[in-house]
Formats: sequence, structure tokens, C-alpha cells
Amino acid sequence: MDLAGFVEPGSQEAGLLKLIDANRVPKHIAIIMDGNGRWAGMRKLPRVAGHRAGIESVRDIIESAARLGVDVLTLYAFSIENWKRPKREVNTLMTLLKEYIQRELNNVKKNNIRFQAIGRIQELEKSVYRELQHATDETKENTGMLLNVALNYSGRAELVDTFNRMFLELKQNGHRTPIDEDVISRFLYTSGIPDPDLLIRTSGEMRISNFLLWQIAYSEIYITSTFWPDFRRRHLLEAILEYQQRDRRYGAIKKQ
Repeated sequence: MDLAGFVEPGSQEAGLLKLIDANRVPKHIAIIMDGNGRWAGMRKLPRVAGHRAGIESVRDIIESAARLGVDVLTLYAFSIENWKRPKREVNTLMTLLKEYIQRELNNVKKNNIRFQAIGRIQELEKSVYRELQHATDETKENTGMLLNVALNYSGRAELVDTFNRMFLELKQNGHRTPIDEDVISRFLYTSGIPDPDLLIRTSGEMRISNFLLWQIAYSEIYITSTFWPDFRRRHLLEAILEYQQRDRRYGAIKKQ
């Protein structure tokens, strides 16, 4: 872990860091970033203010996860269902996304982070899609943490797209390939990426909101009441520490 010189000595983060087993840090962490609107509402601010504040959390968690040695960080940034929100809010979210990529791309490259977007990104506005492709191309040779951002994403849509691609290939090769879990996983948006070890949801809501429905079959789930704009390194360390205290059995009975 490269956080030792990154946290203030004697701080709460430093204390939590001492408790974490560096050899058991989750390889893949997925986060449902929720609560921006309620964070803003509690402060009598417009919802878009919550989204702007949430960017600081994104920056802090990406850097912290990379320094902790996480291999993959998947952030649920915008769902297909989010298009139902007011047009002004949606437009602001897309603008913030472009601004974030433009401002942070150099830091992402400097920290050897590889960027990737998953979802029906080809349906996004052309300027947004271009920024996503640019960030992907600029970081494709990086060998550090994979930053996986889910945009215009839903778990059910992913499965629909997966089965359509899979059946098309099966048809082309004469149905010679038997269908099993490995075959299905090969056609997911996350093909080649290990399933999440830990799923974090902020804001206290007890649902998975159509996120990574196939991939989180055996993920450990951590719910925090903290709204996303307030979620920082300390909260990530707390989630990882609780994860390390759980006994992952994948449906099997623990041997005595």
C-alpha cells in the first residue's frame, strides 16, 4: 500500500490504515455513488450543486484506491434510468463529466491508471463520447488500476446486449459453442475483468439499482448512510476493514 505517506500521521485514516491487511485488499471495488441530490437538498442548494461536490469524492476515492493497490475500481456514474431526470440536471451531469475528464486526464496518466467506460456509451452525445474515447486511448498502455466508469448503464441492458452479441456469434459459428457462465462472462461489458469483491453503496439506500447484476453474485455488500459528496478516504478504509472481517464462503460450508 502506498497510502502510508499519503495520510496524516496520528489521523483517523492513519489508525484505520494500520488495521488493514495489505494482502487482503479487495481486487475489485464497485461503488454506487448515491446521495448527491439529498446532500444538496439538506443545504438548500440545487441538486446540481450536489453533483459538483461529488466530484471531489471521485478524485479522492480514485487516488486512494490506486494507492491501496486495488486492481479495478468501477463507479456507477449515470444509469439509463437517469435520463428521466430534469433535462437541466442531465445536461449538467454531462458537462461535469467532460470537465472532469479534461481536467483530470493528466493526473490519471501520471498515476498509471487505465480508463474505461462501460454501458451504451455510443448513445451518448458525440462530444461526451469523444472525450471518453480520448481518455481510453490516452491511457490504454497504462498498467496500474483500471478505472471503470459505468455510463448510460443498466444491468438488465448489459444482459440484453450480452445475449444479443453471444447469440450472433453462436449463429455465425454454427452453435458449436456450449453456453455456460464463462461464455456469458466473455460477452459482458466487463469481459476480462474479475467480478467485484466489494460493492459499496452510499446514502443508506438498501438496493443495488440495476448495477452489475451478473457480476455481483458473490460480492460483499457494504451500505453506508454517508452521502456521496461526503464520502472520503476514511470511509473507503472503513469499508475495506469491514470487508476483511467477513468470511467469504461462496455458498460453501466453512470447514471446521
